Amino acid sequence: MPDIDIDFCYEKRKQVIDYVVQKYGEDKVCQIITFGTYAPKAAFKGIARIMKVPFSESNRLTGLIEPAIDLAKTHDDKAEWIKDALKYEGSELRKLYDEDYQIPCPTDDDPKKTVSYKKLIDMSCAIEGYKCGTGTHAAGIIISYAPLDTIIPVQPSKEGIVQTGYPPHEVTEVLSLLKMDFLGLRNLTMIHKTADMVKHYKNVEIDVDNLPLDDEDTYKMLTRGETIGVFQLESQGMTNLVKRLKPDVFEDIGALVALFRPGPLGSGMVDDFVARKHGLKAVTYPHPLLEPILKDTYGTIVYQEQIMQIFQTLADYTLGQADMVRRMMGKKKVEEMRKQKDKFVELASKNHGMPEEDANTLFEQIEKFAEYCFNRSHSAAYAFVAYQTAYLKCHYPVEYLSALLSSVADRKDQTQLYIEEAGKHGIKVLPPDINKSYLEYAPDGNNIRFGLAAIKQVGEAVCEAIIKEREENGEFRNIFDFCKRIDTKFVNKKTLEGLIKAGAFSNIEKSRKQLFENIEHILDVTAKEAKDRAMGQVSLFASAGVEDSFSDAQYSLLGSDEEYTDREIQEFEKEFLGFYVTSHPLFSLRDKLPFLVSHRISELNNVNEDALVTICGLITATRQIPTKKDPSKFHRFITLEDLTGKVDCACFSKNLPNFADILQPEKKVVITGRLQHRGEDQLSVVIEDAKSIENSNLLTVSLLDEIKYEELCGIKNILAKHHGDDPVLIKMPNADGSNTRIMTSSMFWVTSTNTLVNNLKSVFPDKIDVKIDSLDVPLETV
Repeated sequence: MPDIDIDFCYEKRKQVIDYVVQKYGEDKVCQIITFGTYAPKAAFKGIARIMKVPFSESNRLTGLIEPAIDLAKTHDDKAEWIKDALKYEGSELRKLYDEDYQIPCPTDDDPKKTVSYKKLIDMSCAIEGYKCGTGTHAAGIIISYAPLDTIIPVQPSKEGIVQTGYPPHEVTEVLSLLKMDFLGLRNLTMIHKTADMVKHYKNVEIDVDNLPLDDEDTYKMLTRGETIGVFQLESQGMTNLVKRLKPDVFEDIGALVALFRPGPLGSGMVDDFVARKHGLKAVTYPHPLLEPILKDTYGTIVYQEQIMQIFQTLADYTLGQADMVRRMMGKKKVEEMRKQKDKFVELASKNHGMPEEDANTLFEQIEKFAEYCFNRSHSAAYAFVAYQTAYLKCHYPVEYLSALLSSVADRKDQTQLYIEEAGKHGIKVLPPDINKSYLEYAPDGNNIRFGLAAIKQVGEAVCEAIIKEREENGEFRNIFDFCKRIDTKFVNKKTLEGLIKAGAFSNIEKSRKQLFENIEHILDVTAKEAKDRAMGQVSLFASAGVEDSFSDAQYSLLGSDEEYTDREIQEFEKEFLGFYVTSHPLFSLRDKLPFLVSHRISELNNVNEDALVTICGLITATRQIPTKKDPSKFHRFITLEDLTGKVDCACFSKNLPNFADILQPEKKVVITGRLQHRGEDQLSVVIEDAKSIENSNLLTVSLLDEIKYEELCGIKNILAKHHGDDPVLIKMPNADGSNTRIMTSSMFWVTSTNTLVNNLKSVFPDKIDVKIDSLDVPLETV
């Protein structure tokens, strides 16, 4: 039996499984067991717990494992286990292991008891990678014609789900049972959430299954390369292909999905397709009968179904016979294909007048394309989801990006990327608000409001209680009103700290700092009133139904309403939301980044191994380890974060003395280095050059009049005499009064001084204007 894969909205996937169980019977449907394994740190912690190592000491020693493995990776890219880390000197883990450090484990009976660190590590090495627990496969469902316990071994999981650990391929190939993969696709959930929000906020009904497939604005958006957040089209490589192809009909999107794979890209098939689409290469057909089959792919064989149709049309194969040929080609059965070739050439020549030479050539082309051809029905289904997401992003960006952000709330890199994408469309992502936020991201006018559930220390039950109270009894007037109205089982010091520092009260109170310093006072006052109410005590004015202004006097905050600094607020938002929301240390550089860097961090996955890249960001973490040969020298590893994601960077000992002062936490830097792929979706940059943004300048040369070639050479020569690390921006006037801005190559960057400015102005007094600005000044004001 074949496997059958179907994608569903992930929130409704359980409904599908329940339906299958109900239809075929509980005894005939089961899911598939997955096995978890001990990762290095989990293995060590497990052994330490059994050996009764104190928790604090266990945590400290566990923290030595990752740096030791990172050190091992500098020698061996495949290093991933504690046993690999033990092969190389220089790590503290290896040092303590060699010394056989004795871990203090005092007990009442033996206050001086210790445990051997070497023994713990050896035992951890023995179990790392071993199976340690079971789970449930994310998609696989087995359906049987008879009770499953009479065919395969089954067991109930902790959640009561019937599972089997029998190998899935044997279930289908040997026992001929049906295996279906019910996959949860977040994009489908996102599409329906967007439609619901559009209905709620704009009172517009969208039939997402019957969108117009010829929407001009949607295709224009794609052609501009605005594909971030669009299903299947958002990678950098795909974005480049979309801009080249310029899709203007739905069939083009299906072709994009089919063509963006290593085979077609490497064979030149994609270039041929794009050239034919834009009339740069003639669209031809091997035989007139093939025009209806190949017309919408510009004469190129893209899909498996086209191969089958060609055999049906030119060689009169049945649909079943054509499918058999397709399978033979896929499996490269040479002898059988030779027989099919003779048959194809004979029938195409005899029945449809195709010259034998042309039929031979066509068959060889089909064989070549068969290696790369994609299933058209699959491609069309994915293309439709891609079009749905593109259409919604184009016409309802606030609602769509709200749903998009909610769908990746647990993935920080993706969330940061989509927050930046919203900013490009003029949509602000606002901090959470006690009176406006819902559980997840939601529209707030023309902007997007953070969800309350995103705040650390604030559980989902608390969020639901806040929203319920607000909707039933109106908005909260101030923090005292909030604490009085929310059940005390939800409001405690930790919850209030999270809400305050994330900015949830900023629209009804002046200062986060004042609120935080008053937490104890706020809780005491509201707790006392709650206690009085419980005892039946009310004020004279309240009992008379009069506004109790005297009582309100006690609901005032103590101390100054001075606010935290911008940097402190940034840190709180990073801590409690995971992101910089109100502002970001790199916001002042946002407009300059395209000129300063070769890639955004989110684009590095599509860059080749060992390519030289320049990236700019904020250093969020650093660690340093001694070299293997000389413990007095060090390698430094940093985490660099920009507005789209983060990446690890390594500065080896030979370069570290040059950049040690620059590669510090919270520094904004421009880094140039070689890209290394350390496995699937794991990247690092080996630093060759680093430059601090702080105390750096931008030299802007504005051309006021036409400049002759000789004069340009003169400007270049002056810049070359003042070579340095400050970027040089050239502003050129356009006929419509606007300016074109060009960042020069780094070979023309300078050390900005008044001497340089005066030199340029004196040589070209009426032709140019020159000024120096800090890199931290937004480009619009430059």
